Amino acid sequence: MERAATGQVVGGVTVPAHDCKHLDDTVRLDAARRLKSAKGHLEGVLRMLEDPSVYCVDVLKQVKAVQGALAKVNEEVLRSHIRDHVATASQRGDTEQIVGELMEALKYRV
Repeated sequence: MERAATGQVVGGVTVPAHDCKHLDDTVRLDAARRLKSAKGHLEGVLRMLEDPSVYCVDVLKQVKAVQGALAKVNEEVLRSHIRDHVATASQRGDTEQIVGELMEALKYRV
């Protein structure tokens, strides 16, 4: 994914200067978009479950789609963390802290 430049408008939002200790704005905005889509799918599954004639396999397919969307968000946020924080830790002199944060982040890997 290509990163937005400072001042660039992404999804109707102006991207501020990149802060090395925060989630990249382009990744953040893309994750929010994907989660809104997953929310819509999840609401669709809930509506399906209100129908007594719903077919089990149809529910399973839709739940899997929601899981896939969440996994993609998780992957992109982790990729951003590795690129923007882990890969530059030695330059900043906080390698041990970042390794600890990475180990913590990997616990939440889907």
